[in-house]
Amino acid sequence: MSAAFLLGSFAFAQKYSTKTGKVSFFSDAKLEDISAENNQVTAVLDASSGEMAFIVLIKSFEFEKAMMQQHFNENYLHSDKYPKSTFSGKIANISAVNFTKDGSYDVTAEGKLTLHGVTKNVKEKGRIVVSGNKITAQSKFMILLKDYNIRNDKLQNISDQIEVTVHTEMLKQ
Repeated sequence: MSAAFLLGSFAFAQKYSTKTGKVSFFSDAKLEDISAENNQVTAVLDASSGEMAFIVLIKSFEFEKAMMQQHFNENYLHSDKYPKSTFSGKIANISAVNFTKDGSYDVTAEGKLTLHGVTKNVKEKGRIVVSGNKITAQSKFMILLKDYNIRNDKLQNISDQIEVTVHTEMLKQ
């Protein structure tokens, strides 16, 4: 199921969403650490089924140095050819989350992550925090560049393994 279809299929569900979610990444490399942040992430969650989707525009990542951003878009992620990354899946243990009671709930998300034109099945742990009509979805996980056909240069300017952090605050629709 594509993320675009999933985003459109939530019309009559118990839906939470945002267009200002945050995804960041960190690379611990030989020459220097590299990190970037994207605060324009679209995310939706159907609380009744656990279905969820994220869309991340690659060019919206912001770096400390302009040269890093240019290299990221041109040499690694090829953002003109692959302008977005998506996740489409569901919270496997959605019954563990009580959306009517404020609290923090450990969850496992399963689905398809598409990055750099490659789609992989993923399963990652996360946390849902319920607070009134707002939920916060958080996760931290690692991806391997080779899994998504992202070439690493011979100088190893970036790590072969990247830490990704997701933090979205979604409001009830």
